[in-house]
Amino acid sequence: MFSKYKEKRVEKIAISDIDLSNVPKHVAIIMDGNGRWAKNRGLPRVAGHKAGVQTIKKIANIASNIGIEVLTLFAFSTENWKRPEKEVKFLMELPQQFLLDYMEELMEKNVQVKLMGFDKQLPDNTLNAVREAEERTKNNTGLILNFALNYGSRAEIVNATKNILNDVINGKLEQDEINETTFNNYLLTKDYPEPDLLIRTSGEQRISNFLLWQLAYSELWFTPVYWPDFNEQLFLMAIYDYQKRGRRFGGLEE
Repeated sequence: MFSKYKEKRVEKIAISDIDLSNVPKHVAIIMDGNGRWAKNRGLPRVAGHKAGVQTIKKIANIASNIGIEVLTLFAFSTENWKRPEKEVKFLMELPQQFLLDYMEELMEKNVQVKLMGFDKQLPDNTLNAVREAEERTKNNTGLILNFALNYGSRAEIVNATKNILNDVINGKLEQDEINETTFNNYLLTKDYPEPDLLIRTSGEQRISNFLLWQLAYSELWFTPVYWPDFNEQLFLMAIYDYQKRGRRFGGLEE
């Protein structure tokens, strides 16, 4: 649902309004609307992507401050290669620039950078930048900032299925051992809790091939605000709204 709060209410949401003992462990975000944000301002689409990087910094900071364990950002999908070559090239350069500009602050805030996706198709400079950031931040114990880069959930599920089949054929796994827990251990998110909350900006209300398995019981929160305009108050509003919901996971509310 779209947020029921008016803009005046947004301005009043602060960390003091949040129950810090009940923040979601894992928040996933579909960062949508960069191109439309730029178009509305008569700017090229890449200007929207550049502005969106600044939003990543803000949201990573506030997520870290309130104690969220994992923040997964849908940065580039397996379908995004269909976009114009110039735009794709710019998007592939953004992780390197973001990590270069933000690395010192990431270290200060004890943030650990992780990459989730299929890296074979990524340009060397993009992959090397992220891998270097992973190495430099691997001992940090705070927020995990997980970039879903060249990620597609259907491809992830197919890949997991192939790996399970291969392990069964090679005698590493018995067919009777295959269950939801086993399957989950073959996914790219195996080391993280499933997302408690999914946020999507820009007004679109769909999942777009993002974490299809993992979002089975996630709370969904949509906002018409484009990603470059998404801010700390809106993020806190999403958390505040999440804390007002009853999560029954198929059971009855006590």
